[in-house]
Amino acid sequence: MILAQVTGSIVSTSKNEKLIGCKFMTVRAIEDNKLTNKFMVAVDGIGAGIGEKVLITTGCSARLALPDNTAPVDAVIVGIVDEKQGNL
Repeated sequence: MILAQVTGSIVSTSKNEKLIGCKFMTVRAIEDNKLTNKFMVAVDGIGAGIGEKVLITTGCSARLALPDNTAPVDAVIVGIVDEKQGNL
């Protein structure tokens, strides 16, 4: 899993039919409690908002996080971080 912060959203009017209805968000990875320069696009599976810290799953696990596990995705937001305790 990847800890990240949502930085924006992406509007796509033309996309794979299995992604219709999916919301795309840009996220910035967090490492050692600091924002990095690593950005990615993730499908929002839970309704995250801009500025929120989120958990992202990638690879084959990302497909399993969506209702249609054949959708062509590589990163999905699967959790919103309410509070972080200790060091990661």
